[in-house]
Amino acid sequence: MRGYFAIGVEGISKAMNVGSLFRTAHAFDASFVFTVAADYARADGAKSDTSDAPGHVPFYSFPDIASMVLPDDCTMVGVELTDDALELPSFRHPPQAAYIMGPERGSLSPEMTDKCEFVVKIPSRFCVNVGVAGAIVMYDRITSLGSFPRRPVSPGGPTEALPEHVFGDPVIRNKMKKFLDVPLDGKTD
Repeated sequence: MRGYFAIGVEGISKAMNVGSLFRTAHAFDASFVFTVAADYARADGAKSDTSDAPGHVPFYSFPDIASMVLPDDCTMVGVELTDDALELPSFRHPPQAAYIMGPERGSLSPEMTDKCEFVVKIPSRFCVNVGVAGAIVMYDRITSLGSFPRRPVSPGGPTEALPEHVFGDPVIRNKMKKFLDVPLDGKTD
C-alpha cells in the first residue's frame, strides 16, 4: 500500500486507552503515533501496549495544538461523532493522513477540528472507546486502500484472485527502439 498514516489523540487522560490505540496502530503499520495536550505517561500506557509501539514506531508528544508539526502534504482527519461529519464507509482516505481522536467523555477541540481537512464518523448510535474507534478507522483504511481482492456478491471469501503486480512493461522499451537513431544498449552496428 502506498502512502502512510499516523494516529493520535488530543486531550486524552487514560493512558491505558492510548496504549491500546498505539498497540493497534503498531499492528496496522502506522508510520508514527502522537498525542496533543494529553496527560499520557508512557509507563502507564505500556500496561496495555504489550508491543511497545513507541519503541518501534516514532512517537511525538505535542504539548499543545500550536506546537503540533506534521509532514508536508499530510492531511489531518478528525474522528468525531458529529452530525456534519462524513460517514467512514463513504470516505476516501487520503494517501498521507494523520487521524486524530478526541478525549474520553469529550470531543475534539474546536481549534483541532479547524486544523482537520476532514472529520469522519463511525456510523454508531453512540461513541465507542477511543482504542476501538482507532482500530475501526485503521481497518477501514487498509481494506479500502490495500491490495485485497474484491468482496464477493454472495457470502463467503473472494471468488476472484488478486491480479499479480507487474513492475513496468518492458515491451514499451522495445517499441521505442524504432524511434531512436541509436539502439538502447548504446552499441552501433
